[in-house]
Amino acid sequence: MTLLTGKNAIIYGGAGRIGTAVATAFAEEGARVFLAGRTHGRLEAVAAHLRAAGGQAETAEVDALDERAVDEHAAAVAAEGGIDVSFNLIGHGDVQGTPLVDMALADYERPVVTAVRTQFLTARAAARHMIGQRSGVILFFGGAAEPVREFAVGGLQVAFHALEAMRRQLAAELGPHGIRTVTFRTGGIPETLPADFPGRAELEENIAGKTMLGRAATLADIGEVAAFVASDRARTMTAATVNISCGALVD
Repeated sequence: MTLLTGKNAIIYGGAGRIGTAVATAFAEEGARVFLAGRTHGRLEAVAAHLRAAGGQAETAEVDALDERAVDEHAAAVAAEGGIDVSFNLIGHGDVQGTPLVDMALADYERPVVTAVRTQFLTARAAARHMIGQRSGVILFFGGAAEPVREFAVGGLQVAFHALEAMRRQLAAELGPHGIRTVTFRTGGIPETLPADFPGRAELEENIAGKTMLGRAATLADIGEVAAFVASDRARTMTAATVNISCGALVD
């Protein structure tokens, strides 16, 4: 039996690079994947790929910042056999490469407001259904880390720290109901950088150069670890972070 056989998993931002990698790994491990996002065509393309490989995938246009849309979609998935895993991987609209002293307030606060709003809405929606089944996993992506000295990341780290506070509180409140919360920390994934990203080559080298293994985490790495953490084999893991940074982040 594969790791996630019989599990229903919602992936918000399922057409993004990280979302696609996670969806692929989940489907390969037997999960029924519910891809949620704002672009129907891109979601269907991912779903078609998963189905062609023998996986189970459903799609839905959902704005993960819209309270009603999130709640209605979660209820629809729950009606299909429950929600076992919820993973929010939408973009936060962060602006990078601009020093804070030169940054507009709107650009600084956008990722913080977006990250907190969307993660709260999706986690709350999933938890309300998970409580009844007394099980479930809510996954977070990003994780708090030391200040980045070589590159300006805007409000990104502030957003990640806020999400960590939320994850810890949810772990405390939902643990008695059998629900786990875990954050993934990577130290950077070069594959997610746009081809035209300013200074991409230098940044890629910087990310890999900070690791103890001499290489950065890949999208496939993220998916494979996420599948394990979402499975019952990781049932003792909650209120925790998973370090998949190849040694760039030292706990």
